[in-house]
Amino acid sequence: MQYAPSNGLPRLRAQIAALMSADGTPCGAEDVLILQGSQQGLDFAARMLIDPGDVVVTEDPTFLGALIAFAPSQPRYATVPVDQDGLQTDVLAKLLRDTPRARMIYTVPDFQNPTGVTLSLSRRHALMDLANRHDLIVLEDTPYRHIRFAGDPLPTLKSLDTEGRVIHLGSFSKVLVPALRLGWAVAAPDLLARMGLLKVAADTQTSTLNMAAASLFLDRYDLAAHIATLRAAYRRKKEVMLDAIRQHFPQEVTVTDPEGGLFTWATFPDGFDATAFMRDVALPLARVAYVPGETFFPLTPRPNHARINFSAPSEADIRKGIAALGAALKTHARI
Repeated sequence: MQYAPSNGLPRLRAQIAALMSADGTPCGAEDVLILQGSQQGLDFAARMLIDPGDVVVTEDPTFLGALIAFAPSQPRYATVPVDQDGLQTDVLAKLLRDTPRARMIYTVPDFQNPTGVTLSLSRRHALMDLANRHDLIVLEDTPYRHIRFAGDPLPTLKSLDTEGRVIHLGSFSKVLVPALRLGWAVAAPDLLARMGLLKVAADTQTSTLNMAAASLFLDRYDLAAHIATLRAAYRRKKEVMLDAIRQHFPQEVTVTDPEGGLFTWATFPDGFDATAFMRDVALPLARVAYVPGETFFPLTPRPNHARINFSAPSEADIRKGIAALGAALKTHARI
């Protein structure tokens, strides 16, 4: 019940380093900073690196929580579209040539939030080559990385980092307990030291009790077996949801088929407003909620998208909810 080191309990940092090393990213306990969720790492990276007017390069769309974390630093944004292989690095190459104030690339390479797509191996190498060439920090956000239920694991960007420019953020929120608010950063010593000073200023340390609870779990139980259970459950729920969407949604609506993670990304025809439709139809009539996609776009909001999660509902509720939403789309939407 006493204070712990500001960078985290030594035992837990060693356990996280072992998990990272087993995942192909060798590191030691000294390379790990425990965070109040990986969200805190987004905040620290922006405060450490971004002055007002500096450019943060993001995927388009990107994680809304990152935009919220970056906002106090008053960045400008340059965006790169994604396709089925993730961030389009050919577009990134041209963008960086034309963006002299770019300071950081923010990416969710595994089962991206919100689209669910994964950055391909060739593009991971291309992204790192571009970061080296343009002297950029890469902020790699990986909360969903271990929830892969199809395909082969791909290397982290940190494992491809030859110049110490990747800040890797990990989290227990999606594989253990969200309410513990336990995440971590792995980075080069100079970057980690600066983030450690921000940690002391922000909250002194993450909860000793929560860190001890997570460490005890890792000592006593098989995290890999637990994650395997999650993968099987989420794989099944994704299949149920996509089958229901194919059965009930208008053919004009497309969705992604992720190889992992917690959600699919729906694209409706141009002119459809997912926010208004949820407010006026989906919630009051179909009793269904989703996350409207408009705010995931840093520069140009696009209202004809939505993120639909399959992680929390039961399979029966997924079938019921998708059927109700599909009926509402066919009856009330001009699609």
